[in-house]
Amino acid sequence: MKISQNGILFLLFAAFISIYPQTQGIANKPLYRDPIFDGAADPVVVWNPKVKRWWMFYTNRRANVPNLSGVAWVHGTPIGIAESADGGANWQYLENARIKLPETFGGKNATLWAPDIIRGDDGRWQMFLTVVPGIFENWQHPRSIVQLTSKNLRDWKYLQTLELSSDRVIDAGILKMADGVWRLWYNNERDRKSIYFAESRDLKNWTDRGKAIADKPGEGPKVFRWQEKYWMIVDHWKGLGVYRSSDALNWTPQADNLLFSPGNGADDQVQGQHCDVVVSGGRAFLFYFTHPGRRGENTNKDFTEQRRSSIQVAELKLKDGWLTADRDAPTFIKLLPESK
Repeated sequence: MKISQNGILFLLFAAFISIYPQTQGIANKPLYRDPIFDGAADPVVVWNPKVKRWWMFYTNRRANVPNLSGVAWVHGTPIGIAESADGGANWQYLENARIKLPETFGGKNATLWAPDIIRGDDGRWQMFLTVVPGIFENWQHPRSIVQLTSKNLRDWKYLQTLELSSDRVIDAGILKMADGVWRLWYNNERDRKSIYFAESRDLKNWTDRGKAIADKPGEGPKVFRWQEKYWMIVDHWKGLGVYRSSDALNWTPQADNLLFSPGNGADDQVQGQHCDVVVSGGRAFLFYFTHPGRRGENTNKDFTEQRRSSIQVAELKLKDGWLTADRDAPTFIKLLPESK
């Protein structure tokens, strides 16, 4: 029986709907823009069991504040929180995280960057946060990774400053291994911005283990387990580098970076940067940010349009054993509630 072209299209559409049921939403593009400073970056997405919604924490760069010279706009930044009631397709600004730090970190001028958040074995939330002690116009200042704890994901209490490989460390990413050991990866800026790691059995005492990968500089390491492998995604400022491992110790680089080639969607026509990955229902979703105004003849300009940033999301797929992400395909997303 010969099927018309319209018939073929109908069958393809029916198959599409069966794979992506209508209970899933199509993610906005851009997924999220911060309504206060318009500088949302470095996202991390967690399930909040108390309110039964997904929360996104992010560095809130002061992109639209006038008369800030140098890189002062990337300093003095709070950690914003956005909320999704529909499993990740739509997000609304909620508030800033209420983070209490010792005065030695700059008081009201403390710079807060790139959180990662996990739930410890005792049920308490733990945040690993980069802190710069003040507002500065250049990058030449110390950075620390501090550990905070919370019962409600809103109010955060300082626990300690991690003793790591140098006085310039940023961008913690943490994961619990199968043997119960917590492993934390970070960027050591003193060593060509290489990725280092530390370990802890109790989330209190940490031992630095040295370099994790060193083939090229990068930041924002995100490590997750999916499809029976460990994966590390690193922002190389030329898209997102991918590394694969069977033990989260020995890493093999992927040949091609994700999100290096610009997309076509709104605020997505530039490379993708610093990401989080949420594995839910067997699928993996890549949350990343972009600087939409940094393209063409405006790439090296430094006005509000170049400073502002947007959060995006794309679904990760596996092809020939490696990761792919089609940023132009509609992202059907319904992150599932988590039991823990």
